[in-house]
Amino acid sequence: MRDIIDLDRYSLDQPDSDAWRALVDRCRVDLARDGMFNLEGLMLEDIAAKTAAESAPRFAKEAFRHEREHNIYFQDRIEGLADDHPALARFQTSNLTLCADQFKDDPLTRLYEWRMFSRFLAATMDKPALFTMDDPLASWNLMSYDAGQALNWHFDRSEFTTTMLMQAPDKGGEFIYRTDLRTHDDPNYDGVARMLRGEDDQVQSLTLTPGTLNVFRGKNTPHRVGQVSGDKARIIAVFSFYNRPGVRFSDAERIGFYGRSGPPQT
Repeated sequence: MRDIIDLDRYSLDQPDSDAWRALVDRCRVDLARDGMFNLEGLMLEDIAAKTAAESAPRFAKEAFRHEREHNIYFQDRIEGLADDHPALARFQTSNLTLCADQFKDDPLTRLYEWRMFSRFLAATMDKPALFTMDDPLASWNLMSYDAGQALNWHFDRSEFTTTMLMQAPDKGGEFIYRTDLRTHDDPNYDGVARMLRGEDDQVQSLTLTPGTLNVFRGKNTPHRVGQVSGDKARIIAVFSFYNRPGVRFSDAERIGFYGRSGPPQT
């Protein structure tokens, strides 16, 4: 793995070492304090750049264009909430997606399937184990946001989201979030509405660099990606891990996210 990630800086391959334990502890502290941690430059800069460059023509010809109008919950109705409540304001999301089954022997597949990667992530999240998905489409995705495209406000369904930036855009594409706006016991609908109106002074913005691993607790922290402008797209990999093996999306979910449920047409 040394040919694609910086194991001198981040000792993911040495789970019994003091350096590995110190890194895990640092990530846990960041997660508790900020709701996320970042490992800047985990993927080597030239590998990230090459992956982005090689994917660009494929996005133009092979990708699924995912466009959706939605509210922050990705649900049409919320029990106990009036349909016209400002927390249900609607937004537009648009991006291009390539699925894991469209790649072979590439750096992102190697990293996703590397057992030390999931072992490290599980430790940072204080979980006994994490497993890759048994789904050739959904296990990991490469997403592109071209000029005018963006990922709008939402809460994640999963507890954690794991991404790695491959290419930063000319302008925009910043990661915008509001830590712990709701809890398991308090949906804080009025607070959500205030944030969507731009009245929350605790909203933060983060600009990532290519090769950075970002692990984010997005279930209770709303977030979005700023609209991209310029000639360079924002290209990011999204890795999916679960606390049990054998997880697969349903055919309906695959069609909704990827426009197909089986192998890509050739």
